[in-house]
Amino acid sequence: MPVAVINNITFKMGGEAGQGVESSGAGFAKALARSGVYVYGLQDYMSRIRGGHNFYEIRISDRDVQATETPVHVLLPLDAMTVEEHLHEVVPGGAVIMDAPLKVDDTRMTERGVKPVRMPLGEIAAREASNSGLSREVGKLMVNTASLGVAAGITDLPFEYIEQVIVDNFGGKKGSTVAMANVAVARAAYDEGAREFGSDFEWKIQAKPSKPRMLINGNQAIAYGAAAAGCRWISMYPMTPATTVTEWLAAHGKKLGVVTKQCEDEITAILMAIGAAHAGVRAMTATSGGGLSLMVEAVGLAAITETPLVIVDAQRGGPSTGLPTRTEQSDLQFVLHMSQGEFPRVVLTPGTIEECFLAGYRAFNFAEKYQCPVFILTDMNQSTASRAIDPERFDLGAVEIDRGDLLTDAQLDALTEPYLRHKLTESGISPRALPGHPNAVVMTTSDEHYENGQAVEEAEPRVAQMDKRMRKLDLAAQDIRPPLLEGSPDADVTLVGWGTTYGPIHEARTILESEGMKVNHLHYHDVWPFPAARTEEILSKAKRIIDIENNFTGQLAQVIRMMTGIDMPEKILKYDGRPFAGDEIAAKVRERAMAHV
Repeated sequence: MPVAVINNITFKMGGEAGQGVESSGAGFAKALARSGVYVYGLQDYMSRIRGGHNFYEIRISDRDVQATETPVHVLLPLDAMTVEEHLHEVVPGGAVIMDAPLKVDDTRMTERGVKPVRMPLGEIAAREASNSGLSREVGKLMVNTASLGVAAGITDLPFEYIEQVIVDNFGGKKGSTVAMANVAVARAAYDEGAREFGSDFEWKIQAKPSKPRMLINGNQAIAYGAAAAGCRWISMYPMTPATTVTEWLAAHGKKLGVVTKQCEDEITAILMAIGAAHAGVRAMTATSGGGLSLMVEAVGLAAITETPLVIVDAQRGGPSTGLPTRTEQSDLQFVLHMSQGEFPRVVLTPGTIEECFLAGYRAFNFAEKYQCPVFILTDMNQSTASRAIDPERFDLGAVEIDRGDLLTDAQLDALTEPYLRHKLTESGISPRALPGHPNAVVMTTSDEHYENGQAVEEAEPRVAQMDKRMRKLDLAAQDIRPPLLEGSPDADVTLVGWGTTYGPIHEARTILESEGMKVNHLHYHDVWPFPAARTEEILSKAKRIIDIENNFTGQLAQVIRMMTGIDMPEKILKYDGRPFAGDEIAAKVRERAMAHV
């Protein structure tokens, strides 16, 4: 038997929509996370209910991984197309686990040193389902369960983790006929796979049951952070890939006291969120680029009325409907400049699960402290990719709630002069009252206005109100987290990215440093107000800069040039709807370094 490679495996299951790729992949990822290893799960699916090609990729490691890598060790095709699409990714010695009747050419596998693992998965599933009291026809639908059973068997994943997840997925009812049938199918496939193929398969899993980890994606982490911040309202129109923010809040809404409102369109969604925020509730909406396009005028309404509002923009490929289920980072410039006129805004661009949680509660503090729209930019990759992390990484004790200059009932009781919603102040922040108190008639309008909220067209009050609102940006800039520099300050190459490029760039830097290259990484988790001083301090000393973004034009590079004058002509850009892999970035940097010599 070859020397085993422990806890360094990438699994990839693929098939048509409707074959259970997503549910099976998510369940297997959960089982692996419960075994105590680090897990990164990437879901890739087409915008259709049936057919097409979907896959779920799971990478495990003894170290915290935050991106995919190209090599695959175990391919689990539920159809022939998966073999055609992904066989070239399988490493020599890797395995392709498939139902015996699947019509693919085994010769192509063996020529590449890949092991065809043909097993009668459909027959195993039908037999075990029948023995459990279900029909054979129903059993044949459990081929995916059998396939994962084999994968667990040949890699030595203890079966108990597979069984736990199956039982949990069926409501925790261990006596359920369907649950027990699936367990029986997985067990039979597990035993036969381990017996027939496990001895000469070199990639193995060593469980670490003392370190169970939480499996969570970025949208869920944003929702978790929002709930910790006291969010009590979300109104939205369902749009991929933002929907899971609402799904998490809806699932926990009764316990947390969160009202979830599914609206007839995105315009209604943002207007209802503005109304809730105006009434004093911490409120948000979540959408993607197409829905955000419909919200543009309402964003301006929130800005001029100085209503605290949080907006999650889960980016996907555009324009128009674009790539509904693919990833991109192409909304940055749109969000920085959207809606007519000029007004303060805050733009957060979290790049990790932990940063998503932080953004979820920081956004509400920014919104209420500076009384302006706050955007959380995520993307399809971060919205659906799950990662196993230690639960203590979410420090609820560190969550601080800052409601800004919000007047209390006692302060309002003591008022001796009329309340001015848009009072001119040195800071630009007007004391805020919630509607309903007899001493505070809250009047505002979408027109420019006097301090009391009455509409005005004269020049002097217009200038005064504009100056007041824009002064808030100077204060907000002091609360923005500066970009994070990882690696040696005197590196030969500086990789620059924002948002979800963090994981793959981090992986690429690890690879390149192991090869002797001196590389550092400048990561932006907050983009506006732009941290110009810290950017100039770092990049003015950089020997060579490479901008890395999931868009066509290098939108962050444009912002950096606009705000600092520093140009970054060297770029690695990707806009095919797929996220970067760490080894992919490393290869491109390596190629450029060789050409640069």
